Amino acid sequence: MKTWKKWTFLSVIIVALVAVFVSLWMRSRPVPVVYENIAVQQTDIQRTTLVTGKVEPRDEVEIKPQISGIIAELYKQAGDHVRVGDAIAKIKVIPDMSQLAAAESRVRLAKYNMENARKTFERDSTLLLQKVIAQEDYDKSRLQYIADLEELQAAEDNLSITRDGVAAKASEGYTNTIVRATISGTVLDVPVKVGNSVILSNTFNDGTTIATVADMQDLLFVGSIDETEVGKLREGMQMDLIIGALNDQRFSAKLEYIAPKGTENNGAMMFEIKGAAVIPDSVTIRAGYSANAEIVLERRAAVLSVPEYAVSFEGDSSFVQLLTDTVENTYTRQPVITGLSDGINIEVKSGLNQGDLVRGNAQPN
Repeated sequence: MKTWKKWTFLSVIIVALVAVFVSLWMRSRPVPVVYENIAVQQTDIQRTTLVTGKVEPRDEVEIKPQISGIIAELYKQAGDHVRVGDAIAKIKVIPDMSQLAAAESRVRLAKYNMENARKTFERDSTLLLQKVIAQEDYDKSRLQYIADLEELQAAEDNLSITRDGVAAKASEGYTNTIVRATISGTVLDVPVKVGNSVILSNTFNDGTTIATVADMQDLLFVGSIDETEVGKLREGMQMDLIIGALNDQRFSAKLEYIAPKGTENNGAMMFEIKGAAVIPDSVTIRAGYSANAEIVLERRAAVLSVPEYAVSFEGDSSFVQLLTDTVENTYTRQPVITGLSDGINIEVKSGLNQGDLVRGNAQPN
């Protein structure tokens, strides 16, 4: 009985050892690697670049006053549409006291001179009828009277302009106290409020901006591109605008400006570009929207291509693993000449034919 148990125990140990050795041997065997086979096919390949920028109106005009004073009324606010000549604000003139005093003095002196000239003219008119004075003396007094009348009118207009900002007999359309739009478009900003002091625009300062007006129907994409790619651009190229604020809607644009001089930005030379955007009337665009412009730099139509990960590069040479036996799945290292790549597919200029199968990535076991 003890002998039987002994042999049974030894048999179990031997079977366990054999099982362990068989398991280790099975695990040590190399697992065959199965690769995906990719067919060489004709595709269109294009290389694009993405330029970041923003959408701006082509014409943005700052409306400035022609006279200093205080904002008395505002007729427009941001978002309103205006036409050329529409009133935007009214200015109340605060006259300079010394200028006002000089203007009043000029009016008083002009009145004295005019009154004296009138009396002289009336006296000479009577004397001319009596043939006491010559026609020449009469003409001189008449011209002096007319000149003094004009001087009085000019003095009164100067006083009115100094005090009220408008000539006494000028129509409303010629007053400097009404600030009017100089272009048609949308009011983007009104940075002043009623009661604010404003300064006129002259050769010594820019003056206070009353409003900013722009034509929002004529928009530009303005962005910057790196020096490594600017040489591939040319005016007239088509662009696709992607505006994130409008759920990544796409619009077309046409490149119309490439800066002849770059600016340095974090060690890289960047060149400004501008493109005329084509926006449907049904879409509302706000000035300053961030946008990306996708520009096609190069394009190849109907060329042989394979995925770029199927090509290995060694120096200036490139190779693929060409399938030569579909039964044994054996491959041959095949040199190829590549061309344009879009980052996913790469053009094959020579070395492969349409329909050839090349090795791709390994399939998971």
